[in-house]
Amino acid sequence: MLPLHTQVAPTKKGGKKKKGRSAINEMVIREYTINIHKHIHGAGFKKHAPRALKEIWKFAMKKMGTPDVHIDTRLNKAIWTKGIRNVAYQIHVQLFRKRNEDEDLPNKLYTLVTYMPVTTFKDLQTVSVVEN
Repeated sequence: MLPLHTQVAPTKKGGKKKKGRSAINEMVIREYTINIHKHIHGAGFKKHAPRALKEIWKFAMKKMGTPDVHIDTRLNKAIWTKGIRNVAYQIHVQLFRKRNEDEDLPNKLYTLVTYMPVTTFKDLQTVSVVEN
């Protein structure tokens, strides 16, 4: 018998797997409000804006499931508007999962992150935009 802390729960055998398309391969558009303040906490003053961009990049990669992330120039300017130290606490972004036109690239999909200016962050929810 194994010690108590190393016992493993029994696993199910022969479970059916669903056949079908993976949702990760579909093109989607989603809007998110990112709390930058909690991500840059602890970084030195002169690292706030670069850290914010890295965290937005990681957020987009995690939410959309694509390792290839493109950050729009307007988003970059919005992060840097108040300087390297005084980055906004929150930012509203739109994430597009798109198909790569170049067939030679290893990733079939990429994520484009664009800036969405808003007047207030009150009552904003994550929205999946449906295109026709």
